[in-house]
Amino acid sequence: RPGRARLMAQSVDHVLALLPFEPPYMTAAGMGCDFVGHPVAALPRIPREVARAGYGPGPLLTVLPGSRRSEVARLAPIFGAALGRLAVAVPDLRVVIPVAPNVAGEVAAAVAGWPVTPQLLTPGDDAAKLTAFAASDAALAASGTVVLELAAMGCPMVAAYRVHPLTALVVRQLVRVRTGNLVNLLTESQVVPEFLQERCTPDALAGALIPLLSGTGAAAQRAAMGQAMDAVGRGGPPPADRAAEAVLRVLGARA
Repeated sequence: RPGRARLMAQSVDHVLALLPFEPPYMTAAGMGCDFVGHPVAALPRIPREVARAGYGPGPLLTVLPGSRRSEVARLAPIFGAALGRLAVAVPDLRVVIPVAPNVAGEVAAAVAGWPVTPQLLTPGDDAAKLTAFAASDAALAASGTVVLELAAMGCPMVAAYRVHPLTALVVRQLVRVRTGNLVNLLTESQVVPEFLQERCTPDALAGALIPLLSGTGAAAQRAAMGQAMDAVGRGGPPPADRAAEAVLRVLGARA
């Protein structure tokens, strides 16, 4: 939404940007802006062998059908059908779902008829969620900020999303990028398979996941994830410290 910065500038003096490509849009609209990094950059990486100890051997898939009711309603049936295809190709597949608290009931109802019975994690348990990410061979995720958490834990993924057809029609008139996945945006690549709208089908999702679950095709993603984490501030000062310093500097200049 290229016009968003102009609207913000009517009431905002200074922006603390989470993503490195945001400042030029803000400064062009007349606001001050500091890139401070994304909070996900401060997450400690959980060693895979430590995370895996709680799950045991065999292929493990994290499934993330969304944190909004509309997302779960549209994506859960497609994800479940994709798991039906995967269960044939990967018969010993296990599935874990970190559940967002506000859609816990909807997710439990949606997965009741899935061909693979998933393990539902305690809603809101962030530690268990990140451990599952680190332990999993792959993830099937609704496109959103959760992809950065997956990247922080080094979990290869396939991203998908569907909205109402009328919403999609409007969005396609406004969109200026080829992907909605932040790993792809941050690395200027298409390394994370992403299936949107009519391309979001069970066959497409299963076909993209099979190579990841078999251990092939993950190396390029993991390399890109490392680049994405560096781009959002990993290895540098904590984003919270950078944000505080920016605020103090701006207030000091005004004083």
